[in-house]
Amino acid sequence: MSARYDVPETDAFTRTYWDAAARGRLLVRRCGACGRAHHYPREFCPHCWSEDVTWEEASGRATLYTWSVVHRNDLPPFGERTPYIAAVVDLAEGPRMMTEVVGGGELRAGMELEVAFREGVPVFRIQPNPG
Repeated sequence: MSARYDVPETDAFTRTYWDAAARGRLLVRRCGACGRAHHYPREFCPHCWSEDVTWEEASGRATLYTWSVVHRNDLPPFGERTPYIAAVVDLAEGPRMMTEVVGGGELRAGMELEVAFREGVPVFRIQPNPG
């Protein structure tokens, strides 16, 4: 089996995150000391340095902060996906997250997105209009 470059190697700490993603759940970490959520998962709070952090399921809602269309990437599996949209989103829980926007549609900063999962990796798509 060839190495995957689109996901990091799982270790004992991050296994919880990746196992949840494989089941279609996005997790963030929440600090019991200052109350702030953070992403990417760490064993301590990057805001106040407390180690009183726990896993929390995120709502899956986000707003688009910025994006770039990638037309060339030589690392597998990205080469077969070009062009793709590399993006930064602000999760409803507060943290900013690097991701990919999938599914097409015209993008604009501040638009609402929702999480989707591709092969156990969280990606985001434009929220459908209600009604």
